[in-house]
Amino acid sequence: MKTHFLFPNQFKIIGWFLFVPSVIITILISSFAVNIDEYLNVTVFAVYANEFISDGVFLKFIKNGIVDELLTLSMIIGGILIGFSKLKVEDEMISKIRYESLVWATYLNYGIILLFTIFIYGTSYLNVLYHNMFTLLLFFIIRFHYMIYKLNKTNQDD
Repeated sequence: MKTHFLFPNQFKIIGWFLFVPSVIITILISSFAVNIDEYLNVTVFAVYANEFISDGVFLKFIKNGIVDELLTLSMIIGGILIGFSKLKVEDEMISKIRYESLVWATYLNYGIILLFTIFIYGTSYLNVLYHNMFTLLLFFIIRFHYMIYKLNKTNQDD
């Protein structure tokens, strides 16, 4: 079967090494309200940057702590590599499970966004939107691998 748009199976390992540590570190930082702005301060090019007190700057080099950007990149790239790398055996059933898991994760993700939009306000809602960048991939990965586990377990029982 020809699988379009999927990465080779080896990329899944790289994805796990990027995704899991960055998720754990992000959860710890969020849970314990650690201020990471002082760490890894480097000069970066900003298309636009805005501080709370000052005016925004366009197309300038600024000093910025890049820990949050590195964690975000690591989670997104790792999640994409995990979710969209081929399995060792990729057939029509796996493609169907992948498709259904992606649809299911999308429905669940946007259902949660709708609930949070109704019940969470202010700055806390911005935190919800920030974390929501990763939940679609997370829900997809969890559901896809759970369904593959169930399929393999069913095949072993037969």
